[in-house]
Amino acid sequence: MNRLQLACGLWFSQALAQTAPPVANPEEPPAFHGAPMSMHFQSIDLRTALQLVAEFSGVNIIMSDNVSGQLTMRLQDVPWDQVLHTILQTRGLGQQQTGNVIWVAPQAELSAREKNRLETRHAIQVVEPLQTRAFALNYAKAAELLPTLLQQGNVSAGASPRLLSPRGSAMADMRTNQLFVTDIADRLEQVARLIERVDVAQRQVLIEARIVEALDNFAASLGVRLSTQTEGFNVNLPAVKALGSDPASAGFTFFDPANSRRLGVELSALEAEGLGRVVASPRLVTANQFKAVIEQGTELPYQLSGPNGSTSIAFRKANLRLEVTPHITPDGSINMFLEVYKDSVGQNTPAGFAIDTKHVSTQVRVQDGGTVMIGGIYETSDSINRAGVPGLRDNPLFGWLFGNRASKRSKQELLIFLSPKMLEQRAFAP
Repeated sequence: MNRLQLACGLWFSQALAQTAPPVANPEEPPAFHGAPMSMHFQSIDLRTALQLVAEFSGVNIIMSDNVSGQLTMRLQDVPWDQVLHTILQTRGLGQQQTGNVIWVAPQAELSAREKNRLETRHAIQVVEPLQTRAFALNYAKAAELLPTLLQQGNVSAGASPRLLSPRGSAMADMRTNQLFVTDIADRLEQVARLIERVDVAQRQVLIEARIVEALDNFAASLGVRLSTQTEGFNVNLPAVKALGSDPASAGFTFFDPANSRRLGVELSALEAEGLGRVVASPRLVTANQFKAVIEQGTELPYQLSGPNGSTSIAFRKANLRLEVTPHITPDGSINMFLEVYKDSVGQNTPAGFAIDTKHVSTQVRVQDGGTVMIGGIYETSDSINRAGVPGLRDNPLFGWLFGNRASKRSKQELLIFLSPKMLEQRAFAP
């Protein structure tokens, strides 16, 4: 079930709950807000007591013919609606309120009356003439909304109820993005209200990403220059060293919108000083709660063995992949569900090249226009430089007099800067 179908099911479940008559929960005491009243009587007629409550509160009370008996009470400064509730509870009576009128009757009589009403309504729906109505959708897809109207689910098992009646039908025209619904008038109105709620423009989010390769101390110095105690903060998730290898780690630095504007200047200075380079600067726009994917890399071929000794060539990716799903919160900030994959070509094996993988999965909350920096993905490279007089530097006895050898190890960190920003639109989703 996709997001649209789930939203439609939740909306219809709430609509049914609002139209159905209220059912009292015996475990949860009701709240009373009426004006306080006092009643002191010895063997007062029940109908007279209810009439006194009606005169005090100003509401209209209609009593069934089966309401009778005597009552002794002493109530001091009790809300009038609690007085009414207490009187009805002591005699096994119930109430149904419509506007300013309260119907009082035994619980069995109220249940039978409600059952009668539902059976009559169902009987009318069986013989009521069907109507056909076309709904043109502007933003939602008719094909995605159609299963919600036609699904058959067991409501008691937790499934969403069917919006159309058993006689109703619907079809979607993908070319014109229209829904053609045939049903009784009441169900057609419910479909119209549903479409009015879900067929709205989604808010858009512009995500600007900067993928930077820099020296391992650049992230710390950048955080010092841009962050203060009130403007930004760091989150580091270190790991311990195991088996002699450097562990992977994840670090997050948050910058507010004011410092985000200075980020481009700092990255330009980074390249000018030779401390790193900006690998990619993709920008994309995605709808609220829809995934955006940024991917860059290469595909490596490897050989597959098939039946009867046959072979084939397949490919696997060694990419930098970034998946972002934004969610706009009511306070105007943006939650981002992040998946970062950093794959690189590893050592060569008889089966092909190995893929070295690094993966970060997290959820962060950023201000509108702010920036989150993700670090902790390191790459170490070793290089050897030789210089000297050709021929003489290779002599095993005195070659060291005519040449030199220098080894260098450099450690770079892959930094990912994400700056989400909401785009202005005419209409927003509720």
